[in-house]
Amino acid sequence: MNSKATVLSLVGIAVLSAALAACTEGSAKVKPNLVYKAAPSADVVAKINGQTITMEDLVGDEKVAYFDLEKKLFEFKMARLKAVMVDRLVGSEAKGKSMSTAEYVEKHVTKGKLKVSDKEYNDFVKEKRIPESSINPSLKERIMAYLEENKREEVVDAYVAKITKSNPVEVYFTKPKMDIKVEIGNAPTMGGDKAPVTIVEFSDFQCPFCSRGATTMHEVAKKYGSKVKIAFKHFPLPMHREAKPASEASMCVNEQDSKKFWKFHDLVFENQKALDDASLEKYAQQVGADMKKFKECYGSKKYAKTVDEDMAYGEKLGVRSTPTFFVNGELVSGAVPIEQFSEVIDSVLEDS
Repeated sequence: MNSKATVLSLVGIAVLSAALAACTEGSAKVKPNLVYKAAPSADVVAKINGQTITMEDLVGDEKVAYFDLEKKLFEFKMARLKAVMVDRLVGSEAKGKSMSTAEYVEKHVTKGKLKVSDKEYNDFVKEKRIPESSINPSLKERIMAYLEENKREEVVDAYVAKITKSNPVEVYFTKPKMDIKVEIGNAPTMGGDKAPVTIVEFSDFQCPFCSRGATTMHEVAKKYGSKVKIAFKHFPLPMHREAKPASEASMCVNEQDSKKFWKFHDLVFENQKALDDASLEKYAQQVGADMKKFKECYGSKKYAKTVDEDMAYGEKLGVRSTPTFFVNGELVSGAVPIEQFSEVIDSVLEDS
C-alpha cells in the first residue's frame, strides 16, 4: 500500500470512528450490575443467583485458549525475570568496574563471540523453509541481526547461569500445566505401543505450519524411539479445500497398512500445492497401496465421517488452530522446534 492510500485508509477509519461515536453520543451503555468482592475460596470467581461459579465453569470449553493465555503470561514473567537477573547480577559486577551493564556485557561477557557463521545462517534458512528467491539484502540483514541477538542471549544466559550456580534464584511462580485426557481412538500411530509418552497431533494436510510440525514429529520419533507413541488426528481447516479430501485419502491408505499411511502422510506434506484427486491417487500408488481398493474407498468417501468426528473431537478439546499437539495431555501449540517437545517428554520420562 502506498503512502497516499495509507493516509486515505487512516482518514476513513477516523471518519468511521467519529460516526460511531456520534451514533452513541448521549446514550449511556447499559451494563450488568457487578459487585467486586474478595473470593470466598481460591477456585470461586463469581456467584450468579446464589450459585457459585468456579474457574472451571468460567473457562468451559475454552481450555486451550485459556492455557495459551496462561502460558504467554508465564513466558512474559520469565523474560522479565531474566532481564532483572541481568540487571541485578551482571549490573552489580558492572558497577564495581564503573561501567554500564551494556558496556560490561560487551567487554567482559560476549567478548566478540556474536559473529554468525554462514553455516548458522544457511541452517536457519533451511529450517524455516525460506525460499531463496524471496531473500533480498534487507531480509538477509534482518535474519543475521535476529541470529546475532539470539547468540547474544545465549552467551548472557550462560554467564548468568555461572553466577547463579552456587547462589540460586528463588522463583515464586510456576509454569502452567494443562492435563487433558485425549483419546487416540482409531487414529494412525507410530512408535511404541506401550510408550510412556503419547503425542496426539491435530493437523491439516494443506497447512504449511503442519508440514513443519510433521517434520518435527519425525525428529521426535527418531530421538525417542519406542518411548513415544505419536497419533495423527485430522483437523482440516475450512479455508483449505483440499485438506479434507487428503485426510480421507490418507485413511484409505491407512486401512491397508499404517506404515504406508505415514509414507503417504509425508508425500502429501511435501507436495501441498498438488492435492487434487489425481495427485492423491499418484501418492497412494507411490507408497504401494492396492489401487483398486484405494479408489473404491476414496470414491465412496468411506472416511468422511471419521474426519468429521476428529474435527468435532478437536473442537470439543478446544483446538482452534493447526498444528495442535497434546503430549500426555499437556498442550504444545504451533510449529515449535523439537526442544519444546523434549522439555515436556523428558519431564514425563524422568517421573516414570
